[in-house]
Amino acid sequence: MQFSTFQKDLDDWQGSSLIFGVVKEEIESQLEKIKFVIDPKLLLKKVTAKKFKGEKGEILNFEFLDQKLETLIIIGLGKSKDLNKSDIKNSLGDPIRKIVDKNEKTSILLPWKLINSQVEIHHVAESARLSAYKDNRFNKKKDEKKVLKEIEFLNLNKYENICFEETEKICEGVELARRLVAAPPNSLTPQEMSITASQIAKDHDLEIKILDAKECENLGMGAYLAVAKGSDLDPKFIHLTLKSEGPIKEKIALVGKGLTFDSGGYNLKVGASQIEMMKYDMGGSAAVLGAAKALGAIKPKGLEIHFIVAACENMINGSAVHPGDVVKASNGKTIEINNTDAEGRLTLADALTYASNLKPDSIIDLATLTGAIVIALGNDVAGFWSNNNDLAKELKNASAEVGEELWQMPLKKSYKEGLKSHIADMKNTGPRAGGSITAALFLEEFFDKEIKWAHIDIAGTCWTDKNKGVHPSGATGFGVKTLVKWIKNKLDEK
Repeated sequence: MQFSTFQKDLDDWQGSSLIFGVVKEEIESQLEKIKFVIDPKLLLKKVTAKKFKGEKGEILNFEFLDQKLETLIIIGLGKSKDLNKSDIKNSLGDPIRKIVDKNEKTSILLPWKLINSQVEIHHVAESARLSAYKDNRFNKKKDEKKVLKEIEFLNLNKYENICFEETEKICEGVELARRLVAAPPNSLTPQEMSITASQIAKDHDLEIKILDAKECENLGMGAYLAVAKGSDLDPKFIHLTLKSEGPIKEKIALVGKGLTFDSGGYNLKVGASQIEMMKYDMGGSAAVLGAAKALGAIKPKGLEIHFIVAACENMINGSAVHPGDVVKASNGKTIEINNTDAEGRLTLADALTYASNLKPDSIIDLATLTGAIVIALGNDVAGFWSNNNDLAKELKNASAEVGEELWQMPLKKSYKEGLKSHIADMKNTGPRAGGSITAALFLEEFFDKEIKWAHIDIAGTCWTDKNKGVHPSGATGFGVKTLVKWIKNKLDEK
């Protein structure tokens, strides 16, 4: 999907589908702005009959057969004095979804005077495209529907020379993450994930290394391989590298949990555990690969970025790890597995150690790690932990700028007591209380303490069961925009 602008006299506009945003005050005068497609007096009668007030979230949908315009969607933005950029972005979600299967092109006309910068225009464009996202891969009727291919912005005035190329690349990264998370587990296997990573490397000239089980064994990755033992599918340890041209000023490692399916192992998921949804347990790796795709296209300067995924399944067979087994991670620490359904942290233990051995300045890991974080923060906010205040602040700022909300959680050191084992260096789970915190404390044991680190638990935010703002129901692609923005902000600082 591409973006375009129409800066000519609006009387020359030839479109058939228009989304028009109005503020609450002076509805009548605002309708005059679209007199180039419909008689304002006629439209006012229709709007009045529908008792439309321009309240935030209000939507009017009109289909015309006798006008130049075929489809008109009017969206209410509320009072102009109360309006913020999030309101504008989120208001586009439902209107865009109404026309996504009906038109190959739609145009958008908003009160641009209320938008203060090109950055905000880009956010609007990004929101429009991501709202339009639709995954028809497994729908037999996919070829019968129109596909929205172009979003056109009308009358941008002072932003007439705006370029949307970078926004398109970021959206492509988010869309990749959504496709990966939504793919059924018989479609997205560890092997298929490695193929996706290889394609990213090929498309954007990145280095790639994919380690098989034997190579991982040679590196001592006993925790990761323990999880993979119960599956008939081979694990794939993925390492992509983006190196900027010229001097490298900072080295970064992004690590994503890559469980393409999680049965729970012998601690089998039952009851309300939603085993049928455990295809999204690789949401962290999807975010990392989505960021790799976006950043590979953007080509940030002065940075070396490593994208690391320990992909595998957590299944049950005669070789599967038992509750009570003791395994050794690649940093030499022994782990008593008291719960085979706390498998993600085992794969991350070796992935973090691998990342640490690269000697980066910062490591960020993303994972659908705990149900506890969903209980604590719900489905709209991801929890994160960090050992560095500056890094924490940077991530908070980046997430706020792109609309992916993060809430910093405490690394409460006294809670580490709950991870003590009688027979090994540590257990993989602690008590139920503070479960997301003890999970973060577990991860903290697997990298050099001098490295700045953050762990983001996206268990609640990587999926939505219903349409929500820019997110159609399904996979959200949460984390891609935050990672990209965090890295772009670094470039702005240099």
